[in-house]
Amino acid sequence: MTHERASVNPQKLRRGWRRLWHAAGYSLAGLRAAWDHAAFRLEALLAVVLVPAAFWLGRSWIEVALLVGSVLLVMIVELLNTAIESVVDRVGLEWNALSKQAKDMGSAAVLLSCLLAGGIWVAAIVQRLGWS
Repeated sequence: MTHERASVNPQKLRRGWRRLWHAAGYSLAGLRAAWDHAAFRLEALLAVVLVPAAFWLGRSWIEVALLVGSVLLVMIVELLNTAIESVVDRVGLEWNALSKQAKDMGSAAVLLSCLLAGGIWVAAIVQRLGWS
């Protein structure tokens, strides 16, 4: 093996099912790491309630998909926001305008995903209860 290939991440050298298997392990490690963050735990616990509720609330597969998808979108954005915060903290814990901007933008993305999910859920509830 050449020096250049020896310094490459071993995951980059894997192919096929073996690569997929290892990637799944990294993804599970990421979910375990996210569980240490209160915001992700809260969103995951809400998902445990909201995902089954989506199957009752939604009247078609499209409505169920929108309801479940909106919940998963919030969790996805939270994972990305947490990753941004981790990278910024890795670079340095001292205050920096660009670090603050990156963290604020990640937080804004979570807020927007929550507003989107909330809007979808309110619209579905209003329609289901016949208030429209």
